[in-house]
Parts: sequence; structure tokens; C-alpha cells
Amino acid sequence: MKKRILITGAGVVSAIGNNCRECLEALQQGRSGISSVQYLKTVHKEFPVGEVKMSNGEMCRMLGISDEKPCSRTALLGILALREALADARLNGQELALVSGTTVAGMDMTEEAYPDRLSKAILEGHDCGSCTNLIADYFGCFDFTSTISTACSSALNAVIYGARLIEAGLRDIVVVGGTEALSRFHLNGFKSLMILDEAPCRPFDATRAGLNLGEGAAYLVLESEASVRERGIHPIGELKGTGNACDAFHQTASSPEGEGAFLAMGEALREAGLEPWEVQYVNAHGTGTPNNDASESAALRRIFSCWLPPVSSTKGLTGHTTSASGSIEAVFCLLALRHQFIPRNQGFTAADAECLSPYTGGSFGQPLRNVLCNSFGFGGNDSSIIIGAYGE
Repeated sequence: MKKRILITGAGVVSAIGNNCRECLEALQQGRSGISSVQYLKTVHKEFPVGEVKMSNGEMCRMLGISDEKPCSRTALLGILALREALADARLNGQELALVSGTTVAGMDMTEEAYPDRLSKAILEGHDCGSCTNLIADYFGCFDFTSTISTACSSALNAVIYGARLIEAGLRDIVVVGGTEALSRFHLNGFKSLMILDEAPCRPFDATRAGLNLGEGAAYLVLESEASVRERGIHPIGELKGTGNACDAFHQTASSPEGEGAFLAMGEALREAGLEPWEVQYVNAHGTGTPNNDASESAALRRIFSCWLPPVSSTKGLTGHTTSASGSIEAVFCLLALRHQFIPRNQGFTAADAECLSPYTGGSFGQPLRNVLCNSFGFGGNDSSIIIGAYGE
């Protein structure tokens, strides 16, 4: 990074908690939020999912939103996480920029109303950009919004774009992240790819058979060093490096050698000015599909060689939150740095020669100073960021 990009706030909601504190406790205890379907209206009850443990009505009441006002679950999750991030960064009344990633957006409302009850309000909230604007309008402090939709790398690409806005001197504070709710479109689409597991997913395990879908939202407040000094706030972390690459190997599959992942991680390391041995933990994309885990393992071995640090996937706890996964897991990385622990890889029991053996608990050697977070999307759109502990 040419300019220091500091992190001054974070907010998250996921299957393992409705805020940072609850998610921290679940991560430290290895408590999974994956269970049978409760809120999504689907006939496919055979697939476990990582749902946020609140109904739309409960979220509306918590946020003071009328049940009569059309508001998608994606937007509600986003508002909850964004509210925590703004409070954490002590932001109130400033004009801010919001960059948010999503793919499903208002699909849940459209499904509920289709075909006979579609209204102008529902249709206006259907697309991704409208969802971001709906979230921003709730707070009334955003004079710039942008939406990223690159499948499962969306939220991490929102982080990268927000950092570029600060680097270019266009903004001093940018709120970045993503939000995604489960929908029938979502579940049925992944079912058609035959990559859903009917049991809890097991990233990197020899018996892995697919992923579990999840939902949630998370946002980070990125801030320039000058703004941090002016506001007198203490950062909670630093965005040190970012990388994005697209190998375009296949519409949905990763290349066997993990070329896109390799390029993205290499770019993040170069931008951060770090050597591989200076990274103490990798939060892997780790979906639990046979293809992804073998491909990502190959890329990690290429990057780190004999310096491979502890690696784990938190998707065994939350499910794959698709477009929101990058920011949710970036917040998990921040929590790991602040509290000096490594989230364990849920469900791993048997090693696979194609895959690395992930971290499942115990001593991890040295204090965490730099962690790498991966988020890979369909079409080979792969992104990586490096978050560091804040030092003066």
C-alpha cells in the first residue's frame, strides 16, 4: 500500500452470532451454527445451512423498521452489521462512502411475491444496487454508494475498492463489506451444480463432499492515517495488502494448480511488502468441495512452500456465505489478531494427499501479526487481503 489503510470499526452477523462478541465466543469454542433449515421456505430440507438465528420480523423490530415496508433479508442483515461497524468506529453524522458486495440482493422478496403479488416497491428492491442503497438510506449518512457483484469474492473486492478510494485521495473514510441472505434461487442453483453436502461440510477432509450454504453480513470501516489522527481514534487493525486475479479457467471450477488463487495471494504479499514467512495464519476460502480445497491447497503450497503457516476454514461453522464471505471472514481475522487465537477447522478428521492438513487446535507457535484472508468466486475471480495488527 502506498498509503496506510487503517481499520477503525467492524460489525458482523452470521450463523454463529449476531455481533462481534457472539461470533468471537463461537469461534473460540468451535461452536457451529450449521443446522437444518428453519427460516428459508424450501422443500429441500435435506441440506443443512448456516442461517442467522432471527426471523425478518425480529430483525425489523430490532431495527425499528415497519413490517409493512418491503425490506429484503439481505438488506436487514446488512443494516445490522453496518450499525455495529459504525458504532465501533464512533462515526456519527459524517458524510461517508459505502461499498457493498452482494449477488442475491432482494431475491427473497421477489420469490415470496412471484408471480401474482409483485409490486413496484419489490421490483425496485430486487437488484444488487438497490439493496445497497436501501441499506445506506437507513443511516442517512452516505453520500456515495457502490455495489460489487463478483459472486463469492464480492465482499473482499469491496474491501479492495474501498482501499483504492482512500489511496487515491478521493475519500478519507470508506465502509466496506457485503451482505447475503439465503434464497430458493440460491439453494437450487448450488444444488444444480451438485456441490451441496447433506451433512455438515468438512473443509480439506478426505471425505469432503460439498459445501453448506450460509448467510450473513459484515462491514469494516477503512480510514486514512490523517483521518484517524484528526478523529483521535485508535485503529483495531491495518489493511496491509490486497490482491485480485482472474484465471478464467472455468465458469464454476478452480484450476488444478490454483493459478488465480496463487496470483491473488502473491499480489497481496507484494503490496504488503511481506515475505511468506511473515504471515502467521491463513483464513482459507475452504468451501469443502473436492475441487476447491485441492486447488486452494496447491496454491497455498506454491506460495508458502516450507513456510506454510496454520490454515483453517471457518465455513464449517458458518456455512458458505457466498458474496458476504470475504468480509465476514475478514472480521474473523481481525478478531483472531485482537485476541491472539486461530479459529479451528471444523469437521476435519482424515487427511487427503491432495489437500493440506488444516489447523484443528493446539499451539500455533508464534504471536499473530499478519493474517491472510482468501475469497474466491465463480469464473476464477479470486481475491486475497492481508490484515495486520495495528502498530504505531
